[in-house]
Amino acid sequence: METDETRRKSRRQSTRLLARDFYTGETLQIRPSDSRPTIARGTTRDRIDMQRMGKKQELRRSFRQLSTISFTSCVMGNWEILLTANGPALINGGPSGIFWSLVWAWTGQLFVIMSLAEMSSMAPTSAGQYHWVSEFSPPGWQRFLSFYTGWLSTMAWQSVVAVDCYIIAGIIQALIQLSHPEYDPIRWQATLLTIATAVGLCLFNTFAASQLSLLEGVFAVCHVFLFVPIVVMLWILAPTSNAQEAFFTFTNQGGWPSTALSLLIGQVPMIFTTLGSDSVAHLAEEVENAALVVPQAMLWSYLVNAPLALVMALTIIFNIGPVERAIQSSYPFVYMFETALQNTQATSAFTIIMLVLLAMVTVSVIASTSRQMFAFARDNGLPSSRWLKRVSVKYNVPVNAIIATAGFTTALSLINIGSTVAFNAVLSLSTTALMASYLISIGCVTRKRLTHETLPYAPWSLGQYGLPINLIALGYATWSFFWAFWPGEYHVTPGNMNWACLIFVGFVAWACVMFWVSSLRRRDKYEGPVARVHVWMNEW
Repeated sequence: METDETRRKSRRQSTRLLARDFYTGETLQIRPSDSRPTIARGTTRDRIDMQRMGKKQELRRSFRQLSTISFTSCVMGNWEILLTANGPALINGGPSGIFWSLVWAWTGQLFVIMSLAEMSSMAPTSAGQYHWVSEFSPPGWQRFLSFYTGWLSTMAWQSVVAVDCYIIAGIIQALIQLSHPEYDPIRWQATLLTIATAVGLCLFNTFAASQLSLLEGVFAVCHVFLFVPIVVMLWILAPTSNAQEAFFTFTNQGGWPSTALSLLIGQVPMIFTTLGSDSVAHLAEEVENAALVVPQAMLWSYLVNAPLALVMALTIIFNIGPVERAIQSSYPFVYMFETALQNTQATSAFTIIMLVLLAMVTVSVIASTSRQMFAFARDNGLPSSRWLKRVSVKYNVPVNAIIATAGFTTALSLINIGSTVAFNAVLSLSTTALMASYLISIGCVTRKRLTHETLPYAPWSLGQYGLPINLIALGYATWSFFWAFWPGEYHVTPGNMNWACLIFVGFVAWACVMFWVSSLRRRDKYEGPVARVHVWMNEW
């Protein structure tokens, strides 16, 4: 006869979850999570992955496959960024350079995305690159490399927020100039508008957090369907160039010794345009069935956005009009609208559409950026980690990380007061930092493949093609990292210098100092995510 104790023991055993072992794929049992019952915990696979990585489920898993793809597509904002931030590419390379650089960047970045997608399936965590480095790097290097990668990823995504806010500030100034032609845009005003944009959108990310997954669906619809009237309007109303002018006419307004070198330097905005697919990795702890949905969202959002970006590039190169006049304009895309519409009110209306779209993109970027900062602080990787890793019980989001994101954008925007090329510097900074984090993380998983070490189980895997894809990805990331530091003009002055190199080196030096400080701590010492994985494996 079954006793009460026997029944209780049976119930406890039945609540254990069956899973695959981290390395061997064998079946084992995992104890149930003790997360708060008010939080959507996701699937069995999600609970298994969180426990294996030694993480507590603190965020609500409200994103499904469609909303996850929508979120990633909005973060990328490819055609919006391409249209509104092509000024540096027009100076070095011209319209033809925009097209060919974009084709090259989309091809190379695809291999990077596939490599990152596989790692996100092995370890679906908001930590992203620095967690993968911690698991895949040599034991003697895992603490330093993962800490360094975490700082690079933090700097990169914070810089992306600053770039997007800066673009929005420029669009606001363009709208003012349309209504008041006598208005002369001033740099300090752009700085204040950038700060106001960051603060406003960070507040939106806090108070509308519970509806973010629903809003991402709305954003995705706008991202696709507002693309159509803008493209149609430009093709019908704007002056059209012939194929020879569009595809094979390059410019060298930066004074470089050759047009080819100018083209290579002008490719950086196109490289930046292709970034963003890995943002969903930092939202992994809010995605249901993350080990499968996150890598799928990375790849599908990239493939869905590619045709939009390509059509927008063709629209620009065929309908931009005289390149010299577009370069002289403060905002080339507004010049395109004015040339096509010949009406101030209509130009303002289309410019407002771009403003709304960029605001939607930035909302998604801030969500991803704050989650990455929250995850790194949770592993004691940042100063004031105890404060940054707190999750608001009321809003169920890392509010302090969102506040810090607004502060970082404020600090970066101050560069604009002293330099006319601040946008180029921050854009280059985000590109180089992201590419450096890609290089380290993909390099670590490539090393494991070359040494025939066992990789973690991944529901979404590259299989036998993993090594060649990883090697091509490393080559492209190295190429992009190298060119992103170059200035826009051959004759460098303090005013046109690309200060991204100085900021990057300073940030890396500061990260090394913080790693040394962390090593001296007894409490809140940075051990790296793999330390918790080892604790989990030893317990079982």
